[in-house]
Amino acid sequence: MAEVPVGKTKADLQIFDTEEDLSVSLAKYTAELSEKFTKERGAFTVVVSGGSLIKSLRKLVESPYFDSIDWAKWHVFWVDERVVPKDHADSNYKLAYDGFLSKVPIPPGQVYAINDALSAEGAADDYETCLKQLVKTKVVDLLPASGFPKFDLMLLGMGPDGHVASLFPGHPLLNENQRWVTYIKDSPKPPPERITFTFPVINSAAKIAMVVVGAGKSDVVRRAVGSDTGSDMLPVQMVSPAVGATTWFLDKEAASKL
Repeated sequence: MAEVPVGKTKADLQIFDTEEDLSVSLAKYTAELSEKFTKERGAFTVVVSGGSLIKSLRKLVESPYFDSIDWAKWHVFWVDERVVPKDHADSNYKLAYDGFLSKVPIPPGQVYAINDALSAEGAADDYETCLKQLVKTKVVDLLPASGFPKFDLMLLGMGPDGHVASLFPGHPLLNENQRWVTYIKDSPKPPPERITFTFPVINSAAKIAMVVVGAGKSDVVRRAVGSDTGSDMLPVQMVSPAVGATTWFLDKEAASKL
């Protein structure tokens, strides 16, 4: 692993020789935060995205990390979801369940999937209502400075176009600053209908980890954390935590142009 200074960027950059090394480090990082927040709060609220991130979480189900975690205290959320049935190939819930959640003893009632019987707008409203109830019951913290939910850990991936969650370059939703959860019906990446957390929610998290692998994303990584800012701000560049810095987990291919 190598650490690279990133100037004024609010980032802690960690680069690994292989994706396997990255996955081990990500498991250690997540397990340590699980212990920290479980002791402090009695719960650990984790937000996940889809894509290759789920594969990179695989080491959590192996020793020593599996045995060190109090899974009964975990609460799992999705930063975005495709509005499709839960058993659909495009479902982020299915991806996470098959790759990770089915192998750990988190109580089913603490895994918060969208209501896939609703429209995109209805599913977003329903998910936001769920979050507000969990804030009232103090399962999820609130960041007083922002008035938005403060999840313990936000685990994000990044697309080759620089999108995060379902917040895409040039889309009006990048500027949404009132809603906690909103919806999109014209996603440039199929399927078109999705729900997504907004940037104020993402940036209110206590800890944000950005997991990126592969040479195909190296140009965007350079723009996001290097000196090449480009003329238009990419969604990934709008990830700017109110507390602390984003921890980037990169393999050497993704970091090859830094």
